[in-house]
Amino acid sequence: MNIKFTKLQGAGNDYLYLDAINDLPSCVSDAPDFYNRLAVKISDRHFGAGSDGIIIILPPSSGNEADFRMRMFNADGSEGEMCGNGIRCFAKYVYDRHLTDKKNINIETLAGIKTVEVFLYGGMGTVKEARVFMGLPEFKTEKVPANFGKSEIINEKIDAGGKEFEISCVSMGNPHCAVFVEDVKNFDVHYYGSLIENNEMFPKRINVEFVQMIDDKNVLVRTWERGSGETLACGTGACAVYSIMRKTGKIKGNGLNVNLYGGTLNISGGLNEGIYMVGPAEEVFTGYFDFKE
Repeated sequence: MNIKFTKLQGAGNDYLYLDAINDLPSCVSDAPDFYNRLAVKISDRHFGAGSDGIIIILPPSSGNEADFRMRMFNADGSEGEMCGNGIRCFAKYVYDRHLTDKKNINIETLAGIKTVEVFLYGGMGTVKEARVFMGLPEFKTEKVPANFGKSEIINEKIDAGGKEFEISCVSMGNPHCAVFVEDVKNFDVHYYGSLIENNEMFPKRINVEFVQMIDDKNVLVRTWERGSGETLACGTGACAVYSIMRKTGKIKGNGLNVNLYGGTLNISGGLNEGIYMVGPAEEVFTGYFDFKE
């Protein structure tokens, strides 16, 4: 099967977008087992197009008031609930291709409906960046989810590879765990990220953010994403870091620049009012992939 895709990236977090409304046959347009297999092959950076995963553009579910529906699959074929960088690029795709003329786009995800506001290049009419209302952070242990004997996981100890870490966990529609370190650039993210991701206390695995504080307005973050490994950026992870820092009093004011290897995301909002994320969205290229089972 010849699959048309478009690669987009947000702060270096890159996904291959498949338009199931216009470009895919109906027999596979919403078939998760098909996307599980496709994601593994097409995301391969040596034998495929190369990406952190795939994102599918679908019509909203019956009776749903959203404008579109988004499904995302990690590079290992597992399906994720939401992707902050991915949803900004989703909004760019549908706006730039005139699938909608709305600048506030409601997108259905497994983590609920997210509203994305797009901002355009001057005079060019294409999306440069987007602002997403990410919803409320959820700190309750069962909502993360995690198997833990307390109602929240805030500044708790965990062992990984014989080393003790202090972790805090939150769900931003998908599960996240923040670990604060002194020198994130030289930290062994691959080794410890994999161990924490697959710790038995997390039944759905977990995304891990390794955070170095720079000042009260800036942090440097490296993200280990479940199903994809280390990525250049993670939007929900940036929101998770901000929420945990507000929760633990590491920052007092509204607003944080989360500096990632692929770019910077600006996170703001309140724990009881909801979290906002602003970041870039850029198209890379369009191509075709000959998918063989």
